[in-house]
Amino acid sequence: MIQMMRIVGVTILAILALLPIAWANQHASRGGQEQRDVQALPPEEIQAYLAGKGLGLAKAAELNHYPGPAHVLELADKLALTSEQREATEKIFSSMETEAKRVGKEFIEGERELDRLFADASINDETLDATLDQIGHLQAAIRGIHLRAHLKQKALLTKEQIAKYHELRGYTDGGKPSQGGHHRP
Repeated sequence: MIQMMRIVGVTILAILALLPIAWANQHASRGGQEQRDVQALPPEEIQAYLAGKGLGLAKAAELNHYPGPAHVLELADKLALTSEQREATEKIFSSMETEAKRVGKEFIEGERELDRLFADASINDETLDATLDQIGHLQAAIRGIHLRAHLKQKALLTKEQIAKYHELRGYTDGGKPSQGGHHRP
């Protein structure tokens, strides 16, 4: 029993000794963020929003058998897309990308405005709420753009193509069959 208490005591002391190091490492990694174009977002994320990239916003669709048009185009030959499917997928992708870029630019501007309001010390509860509402609406709109593209894409593919897509993307279901949605015969 005494031996066990000594082990617990030494373990606690070791953890307490490491806490200041962990805290310093966590806070040291934040250095320079105040110099970012948009302080709350890393540059690569800003570029992704401005380029209309998905940023994982459509994972609910992607992981549940709703393929994304960008990846369908990448896998077009392996999925044996017909010329009609390829053309329709290109249209879905182009429309999605154009709209996501437009809204992504607005989202980044909203984040810049939030930074400016704090930097100028001109923020209050009312402007904070209004700015956050705008940013939240734009972020939801971007996610909706990507998710709707997955809905449209699934409607173009056969069950076999969707299963092949899922396999090619390396997803597993633990043996679950594809769930719901629209499939072409």
